[in-house]
Amino acid sequence: MFGIPGKAAITLTPRASTQIAKLMERQGHQGLRIGVKKGGCAGMEYTMDYVTEIDPNDEVVEDGGARVMIAPMAQMFLFGTEIDYEVSLLESGFKFRNPNVVDACGCGESIKFDDALGAERPA
Repeated sequence: MFGIPGKAAITLTPRASTQIAKLMERQGHQGLRIGVKKGGCAGMEYTMDYVTEIDPNDEVVEDGGARVMIAPMAQMFLFGTEIDYEVSLLESGFKFRNPNVVDACGCGESIKFDDALGAERPA
């Protein structure tokens, strides 16, 4: 929807692709849908949900056996994002490197987008 022909809306690192493919296989899901919603101290939060049925309006990105769907209302906020999967001594999880984020809270759980993207509109 907001894509550039020949360029994926988001990219996945090999670690993220591997982890998403494992989750899809283990749970028997069609993929992982990512989106954004209002919340957190910075104003917006990422969402991740298992998908049993692909919405025809989703932007679908497939890489290395992983399938990620971008919810229609989130596509403009996530365009250009790289998703990684990091493991450390204290935590493991998906990390979003999003060029559209202008600020984030101290805990790293919520983000703020440029008002020009329309993040201030009600959900």
